[in-house]
Amino acid sequence: MSPSDGTAPPEKALQAHAHRRFNPLTGEWILVSPERMTRPWQGRIEDAAKDARAAHDPACHLCPGNARIGGAVNPHYTGTFVFDNDHPALTPGSPDLPASSSTLLQARAERGICRVLCYAPRHDLSLGALPVESIHGVVDAWAAQFAELATVDWINAVTIFENRGTMMGASSPHPHGQIWANESVPYEIERESRRQREHLEVHGRCLLCEYLATELAVGERVVGANEHFVSLVPFWATWPFETLVLPRNHARSLLDLDPAARADFARILKDITERYDALFGIEFPYSMGLHQRPTDAAEQGHWHLHAHFHPPLLRSATIRKHMVGYELFAGPQRDLTPEAAVARLRGAGRRLG
Repeated sequence: MSPSDGTAPPEKALQAHAHRRFNPLTGEWILVSPERMTRPWQGRIEDAAKDARAAHDPACHLCPGNARIGGAVNPHYTGTFVFDNDHPALTPGSPDLPASSSTLLQARAERGICRVLCYAPRHDLSLGALPVESIHGVVDAWAAQFAELATVDWINAVTIFENRGTMMGASSPHPHGQIWANESVPYEIERESRRQREHLEVHGRCLLCEYLATELAVGERVVGANEHFVSLVPFWATWPFETLVLPRNHARSLLDLDPAARADFARILKDITERYDALFGIEFPYSMGLHQRPTDAAEQGHWHLHAHFHPPLLRSATIRKHMVGYELFAGPQRDLTPEAAVARLRGAGRRLG
């Protein structure tokens, strides 16, 4: 059917009318309402919101040589620095709970290991502000932690993530992330694992390999790319400037990446975080999660390594997207289409110094 018969091409229809989009990684649908964004774009740069920090803060619990809240003193580290979280959400010695006689009041003990990874000694440099070589060191540290924790016989999943900015609940502005290793496989990872396994069984192809090939062919939602990695705004994005970072070649975890691929992962991470920071002229808040294969004994060939970035800002440094109303009581919904968001992110790259 051609445009001349009065039917808009799919791309234009997606930008003009309310519709739902399917997320194959989770099996969920999201409501997209582009008609709500017919008003002019209201985004703006807010340089005044920038946070000027010193290279070393004597009051920071993560800076080299400083004491942490629990009393331990950080070494004078010069690269990355990993330590067991002083206030962990999970501990290796969680005791068993008594059995419940009710099928409706169920609880189970959960063991785990929680660690903090400081990206660099500099207090004032976020991930995107670090040189690529330093980010490569972070990627190597993530891989080393995954490899070490995967050898613990009762650990079945390792989640690496970063909450950047006070808006996202970060307890310190020092550039750092966290590593939580669980006895059980967390819900989001289990759900993505199930969907990827089912896709491989039904179609004989890796879900994210096929999805990435589709996005590269279309080109509409790609933010950045290099030889080994691609960043894009997923077709099913929920958050305003949500992005997905994917390796071009099938890899189940960071351990499947050679040094060249790890270096390109560092470059794509720098590119997307720089674009975020340029978008509104601030250190952009986000939650980043690195999803890798579970570490249980099961075969995990269906798994495809990827990183999610979920930033909350909508139109400026002070206007945040909250999950309220319909989203709390019905399902996820967005006004700014993924295609409109990627245009902003691509444009932000041109403002980089």
